[in-house]
Amino acid sequence: MIARLGLLALLLCLSVSACGDLPEPFLGNPGATAQRLAKPLTPLLAVPPGTDTLLPDAASRDLAKQLATALQATEVPAMVRQPAKTDWRLVTRAERDGNGVKPLFSVQDPQGKERGSAVGEVVPLKAWANADPALIQQVAAEAAPRVGAVLTSIRIAHDKADPGSLYNRAAKVEVVDVTGAPGDGDQTLTQQMRARLAVLGPVVLTTPIGADFVVQGQVKVVPIPKRQERVEIQWVVKTASGDERGRVVQLNEIPAGTLDHYWGDVAVVVATEASAGVNDVILRQSGHEPNQTRQSAK
Repeated sequence: MIARLGLLALLLCLSVSACGDLPEPFLGNPGATAQRLAKPLTPLLAVPPGTDTLLPDAASRDLAKQLATALQATEVPAMVRQPAKTDWRLVTRAERDGNGVKPLFSVQDPQGKERGSAVGEVVPLKAWANADPALIQQVAAEAAPRVGAVLTSIRIAHDKADPGSLYNRAAKVEVVDVTGAPGDGDQTLTQQMRARLAVLGPVVLTTPIGADFVVQGQVKVVPIPKRQERVEIQWVVKTASGDERGRVVQLNEIPAGTLDHYWGDVAVVVATEASAGVNDVILRQSGHEPNQTRQSAK
């Protein structure tokens, strides 16, 4: 998901000493941030067709397929197959509920022990019996975020019990060199992001050795009418293996050529605001909610 920092009406000075107060749109607005992705504790969540779904076999297979597809859309690595020995699995069944049918979803570990469950919306009995493909798809779409929440809860409980997990220690973050900025922007933005992010808690690295996450800033400057430029800065957060986990995007329109030489205080403010969004992504990936963490730190 993308966190947007609305940086409007930026007034830039040609020298640091000539700058007065920085414009308000830069300040106090880290924006919404990427939500933590629901991940099972193993590389794969097997989704076998249910055998107790009150559906015909073909419809049960379709439901398993739609569930896997909906979970994949939320970046849960799910696959329709009979579970292997190391697979976590999603077991689907259904039961009568008055004049309707209630879908039930059980998350089980590789030993077959239930670790969490989710309940779907009750479907009228006749509609369930008809097993219309559109209905099956709707049931799966509604179930996927609920199953994802169960997986997240399992992961958090696991991480809390593990003293070496990211939940119980500071994340190690490699901040690589910014690319694409005019003037001294690449160097200045890199330096400022490293400094500002370190203040917020992560252990900031300049090499990949031991890193949990990698952060890179990418700058793009596009000419627009009336001698203006649109500056887009994206701070991409990835795992050490390269899987993207979130990004913070900053957009602004400025007079053409303003940043061709020195960034100065502009880099300070950009990095200060962007580092808050980047840190929120890292906190969520580590099992924390940013607001709670900030409150507990006060």
